[in-house]
Amino acid sequence: MTTNYSFTADELALLADQEFFRKKATISVKIKQILEQIQNGIEAEIASQPFLAPEGFDPQARQFVKGEHLENFPYQYVDFPRFYTRENKFAFRSLVWWGHHMVFALIVEGALVKQYRRNLFNRYSEVADHHLCLCLSPSLWEWKAGSGLTLPITHDRRSEIAATLDHRTFFKIARFLPLDAPAVKIGTMVEEGLKAFRAILPVITA
Repeated sequence: MTTNYSFTADELALLADQEFFRKKATISVKIKQILEQIQNGIEAEIASQPFLAPEGFDPQARQFVKGEHLENFPYQYVDFPRFYTRENKFAFRSLVWWGHHMVFALIVEGALVKQYRRNLFNRYSEVADHHLCLCLSPSLWEWKAGSGLTLPITHDRRSEIAATLDHRTFFKIARFLPLDAPAVKIGTMVEEGLKAFRAILPVITA
């Protein structure tokens, strides 16, 4: 039996569209530059910050990643600062997810989570109402936002945030920036990423 591998007219048009692939390559370069600038800005921010980080944390560690298959969509991200072991995680990820949004996220798991949680509520007024969300998925690697997936960190939701975080051994706090947001259109994504990092700092500093 012969299998038919023919393409639809739309698929053939896209497959043959050289301009699409040129534009994709150009956009990818721009995204890498944006992520590099965010990483540089964070590096300057943390130079004098007394971080609460897991034992073995290397303040110079970072990782740039580019892929094609985050739920079938391309993506690029930088993790900085970055520390991952099986038991402990401490990272700030700046992610561009094609077709979806940008995300600036604190990822924490392990021995210091209780202290991070105390910091959040002891300094709640510094963190709340800065467009941050608590991610509700049981996986740290879920990057969608919306009802049932994220809970806005606002002053009026303090008790709800506390109940959600109770007994958790990990959590993620994120800022989601739609790709049609004014900041993306005018090119101020780096500033938005740094604002998100500054808003999260009270959770992870001594």
